[in-house]
Amino acid sequence: MKSKKSKKASNFKLQSTSKKAFELSKIKSGVVLYFYPKDNTPGCTLETIDFSKLYMKFKKLEYEIVGISKDSIESHLGFKKRFKVPFELLSDEKLQVQKKYGVWGKKSFLGKQFMGTIRSTIVINKGKILKIWSNVRVKNHAQEVLDFIKSQK
Repeated sequence: MKSKKSKKASNFKLQSTSKKAFELSKIKSGVVLYFYPKDNTPGCTLETIDFSKLYMKFKKLEYEIVGISKDSIESHLGFKKRFKVPFELLSDEKLQVQKKYGVWGKKSFLGKQFMGTIRSTIVINKGKILKIWSNVRVKNHAQEVLDFIKSQK
């Protein structure tokens, strides 16, 4: 979703680790959606731990954090438990949401090209996209997102 600030966020519904369906349009607070490639991999684990450490600061600013990958709910539940993740992880096994938000695309690694999740973060408030980070570098990213949200207050 190559979009400008304040574009309307596309609604979606996915299964979450709470065992309930998560529907974007039902969230009344701000939302940080972070799309990541795979549970229990180094970059994804670091990113999730960083968002977890800052979770209460996001909550104080009235923002919910939601992680999304194509992993199954079972995988997410193990990942969430192992790293004590305080927020919901959503399973997008059919890639519907990743394609809708333009984060499923061509990647390359060690000279090989393949389709995969492009690590991205989207900040949404009142149904509007405030900012999109694409090809995220994990180090200090969660803090950068928090600082952006603080700057909007």
